[in-house]
Amino acid sequence: MRVTFYFLIIVIPTLFADKFFLTMTRNDFNYSVTSAAQQLNYHALKFTKDGNDAQDLVQDTLVKALVNREKFKPGTNIKAWLYIIMRNTFIGNYHKKAHRKTILDTTDEYSLIDLSDSVTENRGEGSFVMEDVIKSVESLNEMFKTPFLLYYRGFKYHEIADKLEVPIGTVKNRIHIARKRLKSELGDYQVTY
Repeated sequence: MRVTFYFLIIVIPTLFADKFFLTMTRNDFNYSVTSAAQQLNYHALKFTKDGNDAQDLVQDTLVKALVNREKFKPGTNIKAWLYIIMRNTFIGNYHKKAHRKTILDTTDEYSLIDLSDSVTENRGEGSFVMEDVIKSVESLNEMFKTPFLLYYRGFKYHEIADKLEVPIGTVKNRIHIARKRLKSELGDYQVTY
């Protein structure tokens, strides 16, 4: 009885998937893509760390999905398909930006020149923000500040635990508490979307 049920539910649909799932209309596809857009915003924000860039990334993803509709296999996970398109778009955009910042020097050595240092920005607001961040970090209790700063400088949890001679769980907890306190103190600078 169970084998028959398994065969009917699992095996037959996978053997004849083309016949079962090829009925997705253009409207169904468009609806599925646009309904998944809200979840794409969350992932795009994790990629870009900026609201406007995240919206641009989602828009690029949706356009590519709609243009490449015929490449989607009905019956598969459309959210995963969209996520892969978004990830690849983000990586492609990142490489384009990195390539834009470098030019080929036509001297005898044919070396690459990095132009990112020649860009000038207005850093007035950033210096005020940085002063507040430094004050907040300095105001932390030493038991939270030290592991936080070591983690910020790139040390791994186990390296910090060895250096401070405390358990790794304590290190993670102290870093978590430091981040929470900094987040509450620097709430005015928090970006909302």
